[in-house]
Amino acid sequence: MVELLAPAGSREALTAAVESGANAVYLAGSMFGARAYANNFDEDGLREAIRFAHLRGVLINVTVNTIVSDEELPAIKDYLRFLADAGADAILVQDLGVAKLAREIVPQLPLHASTQMTVHSLEGVLALQKLGFTRVVLSRELSLKEIRHICANCEVEIEVFMHGALCVCYSGQCLMSSMIGGRSGNRGRCAQPCRLPYTLVNEKGEDVLGDKAGSYLLSPRDLNTIDVIPELIDAGVASLKIEGRMKRPEYVATVVGTYRQAIDTYYAGAGYKVADEARDNLAQIFNRDFTTAYLLDRPGKNMMSDRRPNNRGLLIGRVTSYDWDRRVVTVKLSGRLALGDQVDFWVKVGGRVTATIYELTDAKGNSIAFGQAGDTVAFSIPSAVRDHDRVFKVYDAALMEKGKAMYTAGAPVRRIPIAVRVTAAIGKPLTIELDDGKGHIASAATAFIGEPARKRPLSEEVVRKQVERLGTSVYALSQLKVSIEGDVMVPMSEINEARRQAVEQLDALRLAEFAFPPRKFAALAEPRPLPETKAQLMAAVDTLEKMKAAIEGGADGILFGGESYEHRTIALTDYEAAWQLAKEAGIRIDFNLPRIIKQNHQKAVEKLLLAWQQTCRPAAVHVHNIGAAALVKRLTDLPVHADYSLIAYNKATLAFLKEYGVAEATLSPELSLKQVQALAKDAPLPLTCIVHGRLELMVSEYCVTGSFLGSVDKGACSQPCTKGHYALKDRKEALFPLVMDQYCHMHLLNSKSLSMLPHAMKFAPLSVSMRIEARAMAADEIRHIVKAYRKAMRLPADLDEAQQAWVKDQEGEEITRGHFFRGVL
Repeated sequence: MVELLAPAGSREALTAAVESGANAVYLAGSMFGARAYANNFDEDGLREAIRFAHLRGVLINVTVNTIVSDEELPAIKDYLRFLADAGADAILVQDLGVAKLAREIVPQLPLHASTQMTVHSLEGVLALQKLGFTRVVLSRELSLKEIRHICANCEVEIEVFMHGALCVCYSGQCLMSSMIGGRSGNRGRCAQPCRLPYTLVNEKGEDVLGDKAGSYLLSPRDLNTIDVIPELIDAGVASLKIEGRMKRPEYVATVVGTYRQAIDTYYAGAGYKVADEARDNLAQIFNRDFTTAYLLDRPGKNMMSDRRPNNRGLLIGRVTSYDWDRRVVTVKLSGRLALGDQVDFWVKVGGRVTATIYELTDAKGNSIAFGQAGDTVAFSIPSAVRDHDRVFKVYDAALMEKGKAMYTAGAPVRRIPIAVRVTAAIGKPLTIELDDGKGHIASAATAFIGEPARKRPLSEEVVRKQVERLGTSVYALSQLKVSIEGDVMVPMSEINEARRQAVEQLDALRLAEFAFPPRKFAALAEPRPLPETKAQLMAAVDTLEKMKAAIEGGADGILFGGESYEHRTIALTDYEAAWQLAKEAGIRIDFNLPRIIKQNHQKAVEKLLLAWQQTCRPAAVHVHNIGAAALVKRLTDLPVHADYSLIAYNKATLAFLKEYGVAEATLSPELSLKQVQALAKDAPLPLTCIVHGRLELMVSEYCVTGSFLGSVDKGACSQPCTKGHYALKDRKEALFPLVMDQYCHMHLLNSKSLSMLPHAMKFAPLSVSMRIEARAMAADEIRHIVKAYRKAMRLPADLDEAQQAWVKDQEGEEITRGHFFRGVL
């Protein structure tokens, strides 16, 4: 049976999840979880949470899915040991360095690959399978067809999201929060800039959408797969996951309970059908409107909540009149409305009006507790509304109370049925045997030896009364067999003590089921040879014209290809020509792979790799995720360079990459210069830093221009990206350029160019190469900035006034130092 996996950001949410029918729960401790702002669990809380869940047969997966700094490595080692000792059932990781430490320190703990690892192909899944991972959480950009293919061709468990908030960017590939506000999504502190308003503008700065779309162009709807549960299960998915560790426990209870019923209905085999009440409950508890994301098709603008980035509630009626004097509105209901509910009016002028229902009257003016669909009701509101304005219920008091009952009852809601057998006889202790039907049988006996009864002999009724007193234990009496020989007397206190001991023993037997035997891991890989030539100054380009400009400027290395920022295919002939140019110039050339390589594009990439090996061998191939690294290793003997999106943030990750056969690495742009210096001191492989250019803040399967201008939801996109250049403008008038590659992935670039020009001379002494991200630049700009870096590399570390003025003139105004001097939270 498929696992129903629920989120828990608090103790109350954990209880709600378990009592509502979750098979497993994922949660975080106070450190290293990708939802740092949730009300997470301290060590005592984690131990108690694990025991609570295990007694009920529920697994606890702990998220350790942030990237960690060198300073945090000692703490995470201790934390991993604690989790193993506390009895966690698995750890969910993003950082490959953390995975390496877990393999070494707590090999008994199953490893789950977080969706933050950006695993979106069978190649990536198989790579992690070889590394000893037992489960992989796939990227949310995959179709049912792709998921089915992966499940059918791997041995690890596959986990997919089935409900909750969506990221517009491929998870693990977003730098927007950290670059704009210093809060890193990769470190669990995402500020959600995707939920803010933006305007799509052309090269002239003109709004090209107007009222054709809302302002929230990067805000996706919420995922809802209630209608495709059979297809997901039939695809072979092992675990269906609900997103929501930041959500309140009532949300967890409602969503888990709804999907529990849906999954059970599917397995019952009487035909799968979703009740209207179930749909309404999912919408009512929280929705930004719903989508199935990419499971069934390419939804384009239909995946976006562009008019509102937060909960929109459930449409329950329209305004029929408004009494300006009394400030009372009359509403024709299309759904239920009751006292204690809260509604939003979507008014035509002035935004929204919110009201809580404290008093409610019917069409005749009589006070009522609730109204149903078809009724006309009236109630007070604070501001004016107009006829035909829509009314959305954003808080349902009854639904919230139902959800609250799942974690405030005090005693278990879902109990485990047990069969109890009691025997008593004169001259023998009374014995109690408990059987949970799962192979666990516990028994206990009284210290008291049964005596002849003088007044009231022990009866089955008395025994039942004592045995049924299971109180706050997780068990419920389902069957009782009592065997009493003669008129025997046993004190009630003795029976109660025996029952307590039997319950404790049954608890222990059930908890022992969750121990894991140690696992052995295979060796990682053979080391790959290092590139023959090392370049101090590299330039990343996607056309031959840009490459020539970089060479003319003085670059001593080129990173060529990968994605085209000009939405054109980069053919083998382009790579061959680039290789020839580099050979003639006597400089190093590396080839780049795309950041995202989905199944339908992998064959073309494989052909390129094989051709490169035969006709134009690069110094290294740059890879952006574990799947791409495995692909290069499987097909070629070319050196592998782990690029910045295969995040290297600490020395443990660098050690892993070295062991995996990687020859070089580009460090994460979220590192500070101080951290770079520390890593470079004893780095096990050559390092590179990106020092200049517009950094990619997002790479997305969703395309703003294709969705709202190209009608991608209606079939083939008209490709407006080939007819002009576009950007997103934020509330502060900052412009974030958009580029669409040959695979129709949207790349959102930073509004400012990273520049370390005044500090260019500081990298060579560290033996760290520099890279200029030049794909978004014109040829003249590339030539100019490469030449400037070549000169700056020869300047002293402390610049005089003239040198500072020169640097400022070369850089221009719209620049940023990125995280080199501020780091990230």
